[in-house]
Amino acid sequence: MNILGINPGHNGSAALLIDGDLEFYIEEERLSRAKYDGNPFRGIIEGLQHKVDVLVIGGTEKYPQLIWTGEDPYSALVRKFNPDVKIFKLNEVHHSGHACNAFYGSGFDDAAAIVVDGAGGYQTITYNETQTNSGWETESIFDCDYEKGLKVVYQSFGGNQDTIALSNGDIVMDSAVTIVKAYEAVSEYLGFGFIEAGKTMGLAPYGKASDKIPPLFEGTRGNKNILTPGFPAGAHIDHTRYPYLTLKEDPKLWHKDSSKVTDAAMELAWAVQEETQKLVGDLIEKAVEKTGKSNIVISGGYGLNCVANYYYKKRFPDLNIYVDPIAHDGGTALGMAYMYHYTETKDKKKRPLTSLYLGAKHKHSYDFKGIKTTKVKPADVAKLISEKNIVALFQGRSEAGPRALGNRSILYDPTDPQGKDVVNQVKGREWFRPFAGSMMQEHFEEWFDTYGMKESPHMMYAMDFKLEKHGEVPAITHVDGTCRIQTVTKEQNKTYYELIQEFKKITGVPILFNTSFNLAGQPLVETLYDAVTTVKNSDIEYLYLPEEGKLVHYPENDSRVEEEKDEAA
Repeated sequence: MNILGINPGHNGSAALLIDGDLEFYIEEERLSRAKYDGNPFRGIIEGLQHKVDVLVIGGTEKYPQLIWTGEDPYSALVRKFNPDVKIFKLNEVHHSGHACNAFYGSGFDDAAAIVVDGAGGYQTITYNETQTNSGWETESIFDCDYEKGLKVVYQSFGGNQDTIALSNGDIVMDSAVTIVKAYEAVSEYLGFGFIEAGKTMGLAPYGKASDKIPPLFEGTRGNKNILTPGFPAGAHIDHTRYPYLTLKEDPKLWHKDSSKVTDAAMELAWAVQEETQKLVGDLIEKAVEKTGKSNIVISGGYGLNCVANYYYKKRFPDLNIYVDPIAHDGGTALGMAYMYHYTETKDKKKRPLTSLYLGAKHKHSYDFKGIKTTKVKPADVAKLISEKNIVALFQGRSEAGPRALGNRSILYDPTDPQGKDVVNQVKGREWFRPFAGSMMQEHFEEWFDTYGMKESPHMMYAMDFKLEKHGEVPAITHVDGTCRIQTVTKEQNKTYYELIQEFKKITGVPILFNTSFNLAGQPLVETLYDAVTTVKNSDIEYLYLPEEGKLVHYPENDSRVEEEKDEAA
């Protein structure tokens, strides 16, 4: 049975299982070129290039209704290609989708799944036999195994009505500020979008504890004297009681000018990171208590907080913790497909997620029309990078999730003290945002305090450098002495590994500066046409295409505004 799962919401996505095995995963933004795009029509069409037996739609019961047929648009699209496809809707079980993606991808026999995000499915809870209240999923704990599937053992719900107030120990439903709502509020205060929490996380280490910042949480709920939640989306800082937090100018003014950032902004970012990661740690303790499990899987949007993920490793050295690398809402497309597959087939086979190179299998071609191209080997490209040149790398299938892992990457020399500023300027990013690194896996424990980890293939942890390595790779060392690091083996990505290996031969450093192949506000590139367009609209000079052994050179100050027509676009 072939199952196509989709997530229609933000980070719209599609994932195809063929007899339970993952064939591909794609986010709509990569195909449509619109950041966070929902409604994965192009993802569905990509899936329908294969035989599909079942379409599983995750999301809400309130799907748009088409005129004449009354169908939702996703079912209608599939019907027009293949009327024999069975349509199955998994309504308002958003957190179950996250949990399934994390558990079935972990490779564990059983686990406790923790899901933390802003607002999941909208559910109505009956209590005292006849009374009901409704709200959005915010934090959940599931007991997971292959025999019984997933069982909810704790859930917290949020809503906008003050009348929502219900607790029986296993279910909490109220109008409180929750973990992610606090993060959304601070992100908005800092001038970011409410789902751009990664930027807040990047600013946090510039701050410190301050008695001028009130506690953001009282127990497990946010301080409503300063935080105002909005469900399902958004939250706000109310600074009326705290003049220290009063904004005197547009918060976006400091994004490109470090001299304009306020202490209040940095301290607030520090506080929300510190307080929320402790609360999720408390949820992990609750999960162990309720399930007795020592295997923990984490998903939901907060699961992308790589600083918090490392904190859990340090706080719980005796637990086996797996963080879903597609923890945002896009991953629920795969989770919903897994849920349907394992429920309907009673399959017990484990299918750990070993590779994130899951994008569509495009045939890439481009006519470079007289633009200078050179035949190269990895050693030539490594030398170019060591000479402080930015090189964009494009090969194979795109990466699932938000991390570039060497197939859609922009590379630079991590030893350049000015490297962060150089690449942030080229990409159009904010000055404070750090960059990641990719390294040969066998050197992992030489460079980082790994807390028992042998590898970090999905780049889900911001880890401490060992003291003796401080200062060696300043371009990828954050202000707090950490780096979000990816380990690479030859088996995982042969070309990328060899490129890092050649860079080590030249510099002695087994690490490359790695950032996603995109410009600020844009999705990662998906096709070769996207890659060329991105390079031509930036100051990146080099595009490396290892499958062709080719390096494309766009000299500085050349004319890039005239778009060449791509015959294969």
